[in-house]
Amino acid sequence: MNTLVFAQLFPDEATCREHYKNMRIKRGLTCKKWGGTGHFWLACKGQVECKGCHFRTTLRRGTVMEHSHLSFRVWYLAILFMTATKTGISACEMQRQLGYKRYKTVWSRMHRIRTLMGRRDDLYSLTGMIEFDEGFFKEATPEKEHQRLKRGKDSQRLENVGVMVESTPLVDINTGNESKHCRYFKLKALDTQKSESINTLFQNSVTSDRVVFTDQGNNYQDIHKFVDMHITEKSSKNSTKTTLKLAHIEIGNAKRTFLGVYHKMSSDYLQNYLNEFTYKLNRRNFADLFERVIKAAVFPYWEESA
Repeated sequence: MNTLVFAQLFPDEATCREHYKNMRIKRGLTCKKWGGTGHFWLACKGQVECKGCHFRTTLRRGTVMEHSHLSFRVWYLAILFMTATKTGISACEMQRQLGYKRYKTVWSRMHRIRTLMGRRDDLYSLTGMIEFDEGFFKEATPEKEHQRLKRGKDSQRLENVGVMVESTPLVDINTGNESKHCRYFKLKALDTQKSESINTLFQNSVTSDRVVFTDQGNNYQDIHKFVDMHITEKSSKNSTKTTLKLAHIEIGNAKRTFLGVYHKMSSDYLQNYLNEFTYKLNRRNFADLFERVIKAAVFPYWEESA
């Protein structure tokens, strides 16, 4: 959705609120007190009431917008700005576009949306043939700490990120040329470079009947326990252009995106930035990205989104 279409569909707060109400009622609600699923709308109160116990709840309660004083239209505009571009938007630019005075409020709401995107992608496991490698992303450090690091051997802290790509080999029947088709991706910040972090990632992200390609890193020795086949190749310039080509392309794309949009990123929130990048990348061919995020936003924040 672009800004012109948005302005036509959601010109004011009332239209955004009505749209959000319809989306949440269509999805269905569960009474927090009684557990019933039958509800009706109280227009005079602007709340939803359970038919069984008459417990009332607001539209925001339990969702990503709970405890937020921002209007529905501000939330809708924030989601629009985050989904309308392929790269992304910084919190400073979002603050300017919304005309909001407090930077921290805008920044925290953007991270709520990124967390929502991550939960949505976590519902899926990768299938088929998978390329896996690790990328190292620069971590923002305080000025004093940065000066200390410059005097030492390590001039920059790096955060380790596991990159997984569904990679299907293709052969042109006319020319015989080989190529690869990529479908879905996962980028996960790893706690350590040890095998335990890698094992946990594969347990949560990949089904057991898959084929995985990696280099011969020592921390990949247990991957074969979680997949049907683990194929390794010695790391070289050739392997980065053939066996692990798509994984290295996405590492480079993610780094360029972050460098061009964000001034600096803390390791505490690196996964949230990866969530946004991966969510939009996995839906690169979808035209209704804005609607998909809104649908996820109406689900209870503690439950799985759809």
